[in-house]
Amino acid sequence: MSRFLPLTIRFISGGTMVVTTVAEAKKALAGTWKNKEAPAYLEAARLVDDAIAGTCRPAVAFAAFKKAAAQQGMLKSAAPSAALTMLDELWSRSKVPPG
Repeated sequence: MSRFLPLTIRFISGGTMVVTTVAEAKKALAGTWKNKEAPAYLEAARLVDDAIAGTCRPAVAFAAFKKAAAQQGMLKSAAPSAALTMLDELWSRSKVPPG
């Protein structure tokens, strides 16, 4: 299965998990969520199972998983990478003031 940009999920129980594959998304869906009856959760669970079975594109399933986690406030915001921080710094230095 393909790998995706890492998502850090914070479960209701307080634990966290980094999810980068559809198989890990399935494991995370088994964790403690606010509402396992929410439509987005149920859709994500179905699509993740379909992706594992080979009847759904992994990218579609992973996007549904991310949406469900975001709707339940479970996505832990990630700090920008060191490379992105350096790029931002270089960009701010390269700006020439108008005039």
